[in-house]
Amino acid sequence: MKKLLYYIIAIVMLMLPVTSCDDVLDKQSVDSFNEQVVFSDINVVKAYLGKCYDRMGGNTNAGILGMREDLLSSATDQTLCIHRPANYVNLKGTQSPDQLGFFASNGMGGYLRWPNLYANIQNINNILANIDDVPLTAGQDVLARRLKGEAYFLRAFEYATLLMLHGGVILSSEPWELGQDYSTVNRSTIAQTLEFVLADIASAINILKDYPKIEQGRASMGAAAALKSRVLLFCASELTNGGFQPSNTLVSFPAGSRETLLQQARDAAKDVMDGDYGDYSLVGSTDDPALPLTEAQVQAYSDNYYSIFTQHGKWNSETIWAIQYPLTGGNYITTNRWNGPNGYHNWGNNGPTEPAVRSFEMADGTPFVWDNGQGEYLRTATAAQLAADPLLNPYNGREPRFYAIVLYHGAPWQARPSDAAAFDPYNKVQTGSFYNPDGSLIIAGVDTRQGLIEAWNGTKSGYYLKKLMDPATQGQYFNNTNHWVEFRYAEILLNYAEACIELGGDNLQPGLDALNMVRNRAGLPDRVTDDQDEARAFVRHERAIEFFAEGHRFWDLRRWMESENVVEDVYEMKVREYSNGDFEWYYAADLSEGAHREFARADARQWGGDHLYWLPIPRDEMNKAPQLVQNPGYN
Repeated sequence: MKKLLYYIIAIVMLMLPVTSCDDVLDKQSVDSFNEQVVFSDINVVKAYLGKCYDRMGGNTNAGILGMREDLLSSATDQTLCIHRPANYVNLKGTQSPDQLGFFASNGMGGYLRWPNLYANIQNINNILANIDDVPLTAGQDVLARRLKGEAYFLRAFEYATLLMLHGGVILSSEPWELGQDYSTVNRSTIAQTLEFVLADIASAINILKDYPKIEQGRASMGAAAALKSRVLLFCASELTNGGFQPSNTLVSFPAGSRETLLQQARDAAKDVMDGDYGDYSLVGSTDDPALPLTEAQVQAYSDNYYSIFTQHGKWNSETIWAIQYPLTGGNYITTNRWNGPNGYHNWGNNGPTEPAVRSFEMADGTPFVWDNGQGEYLRTATAAQLAADPLLNPYNGREPRFYAIVLYHGAPWQARPSDAAAFDPYNKVQTGSFYNPDGSLIIAGVDTRQGLIEAWNGTKSGYYLKKLMDPATQGQYFNNTNHWVEFRYAEILLNYAEACIELGGDNLQPGLDALNMVRNRAGLPDRVTDDQDEARAFVRHERAIEFFAEGHRFWDLRRWMESENVVEDVYEMKVREYSNGDFEWYYAADLSEGAHREFARADARQWGGDHLYWLPIPRDEMNKAPQLVQNPGYN
């Protein structure tokens, strides 16, 4: 199991973060060095720990948690990555220990891979094993203790990720030795794995509580508390409490554990809400909005939500922990390039799917209804009809977050680059095409796969993602500096809401109160019910919208065991805009419907069974330690 025991220290050239006076993780090159050198200087230990930050979540190229060229949400029903749909084998019923697709080395850069996660754990264990022996000068003990607290947080994060992917895993608090005999190494139960994670979180909080003004970008007690809330809610869910192989202690807690776990998840979130770990709040008002919203109010709510993810420099009040990307030192990301429309020379990778787009409510909080009497696949409106009733356009009158998340045909966006400006004088996204009244094509939209600019990068779903992109960053060759927000206060509120709702009884209303804070901030009215099942549906819907494209949906569908109910083939939304102002919108959920309209299936998806809720241990790791027990369904 050498991959699992990999020593990064000795063999890699490290690009290591160091602290600057700007309180961000700037980066500089450091030559390769060995363990003796690392632990002779606390500042080198700090740099080494910085590399562990880069590798959080299995990242292998110092990028973003939850996001590469692909988004983690593209392994769900929310978005479609146009460049790698064949690799999402967990959605296609073909996953095996030999073919992990999205998660394998031949997939998307090694994200969420067992060997990479354990490689980082090895590095962190090296730090924890040696940091107390590092020689210190006067005053450096403060830094050494803080770094130790950060290391505990990082190890907890990595083991929490392994738990949510695999269930119970191999636990180690000491560095592995090269040449060590691993024939007796075994997986711990999921309960033991959770206990290990919570112990590391407690150690992190106990140390980091003494550092309330810790450098931005480094772990804090708030980040550790947020991780505690997240992992406890995962462990309190259906999947791990009788939903799948209830007698298998590798993937299930003992019978009767769920209520206790839900209480712990509730209390962990409430502690953050009470300010025990920092002063956090939602960005924007949490007052119940007066309806109906004006267009200006919808835009204001939308802009407020959008701003959470486009902030530069100092974090907003909602951000508990994020990764920062200043341009100095070359530390930047390319979010716009990855996800922007092809008509801007971008790659159009992760486009929202039509079913996901339909899940956004109307501005008054009522459900959106596609079928206006014309059928499930067709919606038409003449210019006169649209003038009389603008809501005939399916993209009008939607809730504010819709306009912060989705780029649809006609959505306002950036000014075009010079070679595309002539095709779009109004700076509006063109995911549809333009026709004469007789049905003859005038020109394909510049952001379609039939457009004149980089057609191969056009959306396959009919939509582009707006959320996470920086409106000030234009073109393929410019870089973003906005943060990747991993933990934010809205997650804490919805974690609390879900735990309360699942507990039921007197907990139901406090849960709805927390849920409604998030809705009110988004410009939507309160949810009201005394029915637990209805409340459960409310909170699950809210998580899908509020956290759209942030990666949460991947974990949520697993722990709720909902993938079998939502995973389906992805088709393209087709839009025809006529020169006389008429419109046609077509969506085929079945290739037999509307074939004359050139519908195409963008991605064939299916759910192959409950075993897919867990990832298998890679075959090559099993071969190195044959005594390991594989997850059920993968033998």
